[in-house]
Amino acid sequence: MTHPRTPERAARIAALRFDYPAQETEPVLRCNLCGGVRWTPLTRRDRYGFPAPTTLCEGCGLAVLNPRMTAAAYARFYASVYRPLVSAYHGRRIDARTIQAEQWSYAEKMARLLEPFVSEGLHRTFLDVGGSTGVVAAHFARRFGWRGTVIDPAPDEVAEARALGIESVEGFVETWNPGGRTFDVIGLFQTIDHLLDVRATLDKIHAILAPGGWFVMDIVDFRFVAHHNRSVEAATKIDHPYAFVEETAEAYLARAGFEPVRKARSADGHLVAYVCRPVAPRPDAMTPPGFAASFRREMESLFL
Repeated sequence: MTHPRTPERAARIAALRFDYPAQETEPVLRCNLCGGVRWTPLTRRDRYGFPAPTTLCEGCGLAVLNPRMTAAAYARFYASVYRPLVSAYHGRRIDARTIQAEQWSYAEKMARLLEPFVSEGLHRTFLDVGGSTGVVAAHFARRFGWRGTVIDPAPDEVAEARALGIESVEGFVETWNPGGRTFDVIGLFQTIDHLLDVRATLDKIHAILAPGGWFVMDIVDFRFVAHHNRSVEAATKIDHPYAFVEETAEAYLARAGFEPVRKARSADGHLVAYVCRPVAPRPDAMTPPGFAASFRREMESLFL
């Protein structure tokens, strides 16, 4: 499969008149995973055609947009550009209303993944970080009887969550103050790629997870998407400051103090989910030796 940037798709994206080069950006100087400061260029553009370079950390192999938009620029982006841009890319309307049918199906799959690990009476509260329209939280409330809370930066999607009766916070988890609250189950669904500070977010989740609680998250598998499209650019996008593979995701989990007890891949192959229990953090956990160099060669082979 070739890079999926067709003239029709490019025209739809251009019609949005989103001036990416004019946005406030900031360089990524230090790797959020291993602290390294040496970066190898990987791509110069993203799947939408924007001049958004991706670089690879030479220490651990983490892929990041570099430079990337600032938090303020991302706040504006999620308020007015994100869903129209995704709609233009796919050629169909995708917004806070139309996305919900797909989210109900996704919620049921995540409920089945979690069900063997939750206990009635012990697990009562659920926090969905990046919870969008609240559909997952609402489904879990019906399925398990949990009280759900959503935090998300998109105002239209937070409004939909509130309409479902879900407690909702508009904003970024990185700057959110939980006020001493803890939660029995915390989800990071199709969200970790969107974060601006993964380490701080996972540390915060570890701190507010109640004793006996569970943490569940999934990643978009950057390696799978790149190979599927035979294009590294097709796997990168400005709404994903981070691009994960299993090796980097699992190093992050170990550093933050999470041990996966179940790992599952979606039917179409592009998502990898983890159900985790809290354990002692391993601050020095890393990707396998030699991974960064081998992963770089693997990605570079797709340019041939």
